[in-house]
Amino acid sequence: MEKQPFTLKVIEVVRAIPEGRVATYGGVARLAGSARAARQVVRVLHTCSRREGLPWQRVVNREGRISLKPGYGYEEQKELLVGEGVEFDLSDRIDFDRFLWNPGEFFEKNDDGFCGDSTK
Repeated sequence: MEKQPFTLKVIEVVRAIPEGRVATYGGVARLAGSARAARQVVRVLHTCSRREGLPWQRVVNREGRISLKPGYGYEEQKELLVGEGVEFDLSDRIDFDRFLWNPGEFFEKNDDGFCGDSTK
């Protein structure tokens, strides 16, 4: 089955998130051209991450937290992020001032119809 344009854009955005940085589901959706499609980003990550080799662990919720539940991928995602140098506070939140990806440089070079350069 051929991937939809939004799915292809999500894959490209997630691949562009550098090691040691995170993006939000909503930020990825916005960069992929559909600001209100955060849940669709979750679907794309769930169905395509393994097959596409995506760094799925670098996408977190808007509060800077891992959305997966303990025992259902939470520990794996946190371990992968910590291994990349991402730090969590005592409340298990990621400091966006330090670790949120600023994709401006990447998308300035991209003419594929991405909208915006901010994930906040």
